[in-house]
Amino acid sequence: MLLTASLLFKAFAILLLARIAWTDFTTQKITNRDVLLLLCLGLGALQFHSLQTGSWLEMGISALGGVILFIALFPFWLLRKIGAGDVKLLSVTPFLIGGSNLAVFSVLMLVFTFATAAVVKNPFLLPAGVFRHYVQHMDRKGIVPFGVPISAAAICATALQMYHALVVATSSGILNQLN
Repeated sequence: MLLTASLLFKAFAILLLARIAWTDFTTQKITNRDVLLLLCLGLGALQFHSLQTGSWLEMGISALGGVILFIALFPFWLLRKIGAGDVKLLSVTPFLIGGSNLAVFSVLMLVFTFATAAVVKNPFLLPAGVFRHYVQHMDRKGIVPFGVPISAAAICATALQMYHALVVATSSGILNQLN
């Protein structure tokens, strides 16, 4: 039951991350409401995981990771190098990803950030409609929607977590007991 609830929370978080990525791409805004909802979904999933394993270590590592990310990124926001929504989103992702998967998230975020940089440098790689929309926004704002690679990396890391949880549950017979 706890596994099902945790997977459901993570599925909702993936949908919310996709919405955040699209909103950041189109408007260059990440709302506080979306970040707080993501935090609640992440805390809920971590709570279920902690109850399932009997250990609160994952929750502590996630909290420490979130605080460290916020403290490290806050000066970049003060210098106007990164948006406040990006700082908040990055600070919340450890609660969604969990402390044990932060390395996977970091590697995925690096890959998606390089892909975003490639698209920014070569916007002709995009399809025609998206290209026109993207160029109009870039001309008007002159900023890069960093929430897109953050969300993409978090989606992939969360999907990998869900897949791993289902494989472990299937191999241990937990799913057979539920049926």
